[in-house]
Amino acid sequence: MHVQDWLDSVPAVAVYALVGLVIGLESLGIPLPGEIILISAALMSSQHSGINPIVLGACATAGAVIGDSIGYAIGRKGGRPLLAWLGGKFPRHFSAGHVATAERSFEKWGMWAVFFGRFVALLRIFAGPLAGVLHMPYWKFLIANVLGGICWAGGTTAVIYYVGTVAEDWLKRFSYLGLAVAVLIGLASMLLVKRKAKKAQQQAEPEAEPVGAGD
Repeated sequence: MHVQDWLDSVPAVAVYALVGLVIGLESLGIPLPGEIILISAALMSSQHSGINPIVLGACATAGAVIGDSIGYAIGRKGGRPLLAWLGGKFPRHFSAGHVATAERSFEKWGMWAVFFGRFVALLRIFAGPLAGVLHMPYWKFLIANVLGGICWAGGTTAVIYYVGTVAEDWLKRFSYLGLAVAVLIGLASMLLVKRKAKKAQQQAEPEAEPVGAGD
């Protein structure tokens, strides 16, 4: 089966549901590749006539807002012992250093940490639960949560959909040579971003103060 035929056979509702569910669970505080799923689905929408990018963006936004709100409620009820428990279950994401770094961002930026946290992988997982633990007023959290979800989910969907549409027209002209070049550029950019993020994380962790379960 041709790739395009396979894409056209994927039910749109399944894509909407998967995107909303994964992003919702990530926003709730479970380390999942929400951004990768959204980008993949948005790219698919540019090649799949049955997937509406507007509906896709709306489902992603709903998942982000609902997931963050549930995470906020869990964090408010569970408090710091919850963070300590998560650190034991997911040490790579909820280590004491990561928690302290995220907490400093919240204390410094407040609502803006929730808004811009939607665009940062680490804070995207922390935003809801940590805002609840720190007892941020829910109305402030909700405003930042909704606006951040709309900008991140809607903006990502729109940009990737446009890029996918333009790339399809471009690849029709240059065929597989253009595809190879695009893949190489994408991989190089991804490796560069990951390298910089890892370096920034290593610089931030030594300065972090551990957060214990009894705090």
